[in-house]
Amino acid sequence: MKSKKTISYKKLWVLLIEKGIAPADLRKDLNIATGTMTKLRRNEEVALSVLLRICEYLDCDICDICETINII
Repeated sequence: MKSKKTISYKKLWVLLIEKGIAPADLRKDLNIATGTMTKLRRNEEVALSVLLRICEYLDCDICDICETINII
């Protein structure tokens, strides 16, 4: 049986903690919609352009804020 993949933003939340940045500050500074923040919290797909803005803001690569995980 082939496993399916989904996205996880756990790395984003860890990185924010390490850098001392509150999720609310990230949202305000980048003008991210509250609905998009909800999608991030729920590990749902968000636009690549949003992820790239977050990477630029945090001075990191996309693999530093998200990863694919197997689901059953």
